Amino acid sequence: GDCGVQSNCISVEPLETELGRKRKINQSSCNKDLSCVKGFCPSFVTVEGGKLRKPKGAADTNAGSSPSAALPDLPAPVIADLAGAPGGVWGVVVAGVGGTGVITIGQLLGMAAHLEGKGIVTQDAAGLAQKGGATWSHVLIAAAQEDIHTTRVGMASADLILACDPVVAAGGETLMRVREGRTHIALNAHATPTAAFVKNADWQDPSLACVAEIERAAGSGVSAFDADTVATRLMGDSLYTNPVMLGYAWQKGWLPLERGSLLRAIELNAVAVEQNKTAFEWGRHAAHDWAAVQALLGGEQVLQWQRATPLDEVIARRAAFLGEYQNAAYARRYQDFVARVQAAEAALGKTTLTLAVAKNLFKLMSYKDEYEVARLQRDRAFLARIQSQFEGDFQVHYHLAPPLLARRNERGELQKRKFGPATRWAFQLLSACKGLRGTPLDIFGFTSERKQERALIADYRGSIEEVLAALAPHNHAAALQLAQVPEQIKGFGHVKERNALAARARWTEAMAAFRCAATGAER
Repeated sequence: GDCGVQSNCISVEPLETELGRKRKINQSSCNKDLSCVKGFCPSFVTVEGGKLRKPKGAADTNAGSSPSAALPDLPAPVIADLAGAPGGVWGVVVAGVGGTGVITIGQLLGMAAHLEGKGIVTQDAAGLAQKGGATWSHVLIAAAQEDIHTTRVGMASADLILACDPVVAAGGETLMRVREGRTHIALNAHATPTAAFVKNADWQDPSLACVAEIERAAGSGVSAFDADTVATRLMGDSLYTNPVMLGYAWQKGWLPLERGSLLRAIELNAVAVEQNKTAFEWGRHAAHDWAAVQALLGGEQVLQWQRATPLDEVIARRAAFLGEYQNAAYARRYQDFVARVQAAEAALGKTTLTLAVAKNLFKLMSYKDEYEVARLQRDRAFLARIQSQFEGDFQVHYHLAPPLLARRNERGELQKRKFGPATRWAFQLLSACKGLRGTPLDIFGFTSERKQERALIADYRGSIEEVLAALAPHNHAAALQLAQVPEQIKGFGHVKERNALAARARWTEAMAAFRCAATGAER
């Protein structure tokens, strides 16, 4: 949901779960500016000390282990011939997301060409001029410097596009450089969520449509694979995705440069030298025998299709969660109400309204108050995920805004504070008191936020009660629109209050629309 953070950081990524879309931090691309801490999320923690744990089977990035231990030596490709390029100039466009090493790849190509005594011009461009924006590096390579008469790859003049991100590669700025029959495209089929996701919780991944658009433009010149998964699984870090792409394109014979020059350029760059050289070699293997690399990835595919969860399973899982959240009686109230909706809708031969109510009533009933934050922070699965991501001597710190302790800013909004590892003992005590929720002894229940959350549950149930009393085929669609309104209520604290206010307005409209549909009257 919307956590209220106003950041352009691409490290905040969508995470699709059974209970809806959440957010996660990509530890590989995080620049540690901690702008995400500003978001009003009550479950946010920071891990201080230790280091990221490398996935099992990943290359040892300290030793720079070679892929030759797992895969055979590769034959060298036929190097692209500059003489065959129009005007003797080979045009390369590196297209990706800022902050992931796009500009670095352009610099490596430029240095490699310089080492070979070739003519070289590079020019970089960034759509947002910041991390998270579309970024390009234009590279022109020729036998001699005087053969190059421009600073950027011209329209329909690219010989190679290193499409490190499909969304950026499918944009007009990139595709105008493509000419079918001339342009080769090495395409990373994994899309990096751009900065737009941070400010738009409903952001949808357009990567599949982008891949199709790229293929329409370049025809058979496109060669796609999931370079991000190769880097993450075999190198332990997605930051090595672009060197993987570079090795892939070189092995395909789409660069007029020698392997030794590229590896020397990596050495001169003097950043994670052995790791980047190893990533380059993995890219070569992916180009030569993708099936063999896939086998090392555990058979992972670019696309993973998941079956739709059966309705009864959706209800059962949420009821089980509510039992842990509060108690069995609370879970039964949820199940009984959803069962009434299911029985009423069954007469129409439909299930979509039941599914909407099952998800949205659960969303309202499982509001994240102080007791729930404490319970989730103590959850063994959550602690196990931290242990699986980090190793060494580290401590977990918590960023919270307790309503009875936190200060408010000039707008009256609670401000988060940082709490140390000892807070987990307070969580243990607080989570054990969840039975006080909603009772006269609930000291947190008197805040306006908690009152609003309980009111939303009662109002939603009341609205659905009215729907069930008049549900018919001609107003089913209006009933479904009404049942889905709580999807808009995202975030926590003042962020949630803002979204709830907007949802209330939509709720009123949807209720009026249903009543009109129920009576057959015009709105």
